[in-house]
Amino acid sequence: MLHKKMKLEKLTNGERVLVPTYGAREMNRTVPKYEMPEEEMLPRIAYNLIHDELMLDGNSRLNLATFVTTWMEPEARELMSETFDKNMIDKDEYPQTAELELRCVNMLSRLYHAPEGAESCGCSTIGSSEAVMLGAMALKWKWRERMKAKGKKADNPNMVMGVDVQVCWDKFCRYWDVEPRFVPMQGNRYVMNAEEMIKRVDENTIGVAGILGTTFTGQYEPIKEMNDALEKLNTKTGWCVPIHVDAASGGFVAPFIQPKLKWDFRLKWVKSINVSGHKYGLVYPGVGWIIWREASELPEDLVFKVNYLGGEMPTFALNFSRPGNQIVAQYYNFLRLGKKGYKRIMESARNTALYLSDQISKLGPFELLTQGSDIPVFAFKLKEKTNFTVFDISEMVRDRGWLIPAYTLPENDTSVAVLRIVVKEGFSKDMADLLIGDLKRILKHFADQPDHKPKEIKTTGKVIKHC
Repeated sequence: MLHKKMKLEKLTNGERVLVPTYGAREMNRTVPKYEMPEEEMLPRIAYNLIHDELMLDGNSRLNLATFVTTWMEPEARELMSETFDKNMIDKDEYPQTAELELRCVNMLSRLYHAPEGAESCGCSTIGSSEAVMLGAMALKWKWRERMKAKGKKADNPNMVMGVDVQVCWDKFCRYWDVEPRFVPMQGNRYVMNAEEMIKRVDENTIGVAGILGTTFTGQYEPIKEMNDALEKLNTKTGWCVPIHVDAASGGFVAPFIQPKLKWDFRLKWVKSINVSGHKYGLVYPGVGWIIWREASELPEDLVFKVNYLGGEMPTFALNFSRPGNQIVAQYYNFLRLGKKGYKRIMESARNTALYLSDQISKLGPFELLTQGSDIPVFAFKLKEKTNFTVFDISEMVRDRGWLIPAYTLPENDTSVAVLRIVVKEGFSKDMADLLIGDLKRILKHFADQPDHKPKEIKTTGKVIKHC
């Protein structure tokens, strides 16, 4: 019987020899890292080299920084492994995968209360960044149509959004030559409100971006208040300034645990919504969704038809070839969990977030910015000057494997530095207690070293010494 770390390998000369897994020649010499090697190697050796190197990565289950899903059921993983070779763009070759995508779009449009009888439309994307690009492009094209109908120039578009938007919005404005008009944070207001929004809207505004679950603090922006303010302005001026809701994080939370909250197509001026399937949609990274209230909100100029894949097919995504397994996994979750299942999971995550934020607030030096009552995400800062910073905390929890980001807030609160925790499925109350225990140990460590000097943290050209 062979030792478990020994195996029989067949060499090119036909001889069979005993090769120890870690005793092969390739394992005893440096492997080229930035240039393709001249010779091939055995598959198991290539696997071990890469597998061992990846052990240096953090444990994804302990990553409280990321919003993306880090755990799925074995059955979902199995379906994904069976379908990763299917190209999502080849709808003629993989019609059933395309059908599953269509079903997901229909389920989402109904979940977001598309008007009765409306011909809603949408598609899957690589993630919400691509979905944002598509939604915002549609806003710009529709604005140009309106300006052209009025006989006016369409050469100076702008878009209004809070400074708390994800970087994909900055990218859109730069890539598509749109002026971003940011609403800064102010005092204890960390999101855009209707009052500050409306000050920045004019006839050249292609739309307003409302965030349902900001990455900085986890809060919802007041989409209904923004809609009502735009209704008054549009009625008064004859403009048609719409809203695109970036529901990357909240789009799979609010419908299930805050069903009465009006933020979606129940509001007149919400024309499109993006959501991340790989966040609280509970799918591994690689899938987002863009849904339009009605097909008329997607300009024909943005739809291309190709026939070189075997049949004529319309496409309006930015990416072309991509795997279909994330769509399969999303449909699995919809079928497997249903509304009650999603509700149970989101309630559990929110309850854990509320419990954890409450425990952290009782530790002494921390002050909560948010509690995790919107999406299961909360941020906290230090109450006063201490001999450590939030960046010291972030660094020290890594010793135990926890990944908790520390960062400064954007304009006008760049002097405020915070820690943020994202609670997802797979993070239990027991794990929350383990984290609290580690935070207590770290606080004791700094209390025992009163002469410890906090690091100076540079951000946006400024030095933050204590925050």
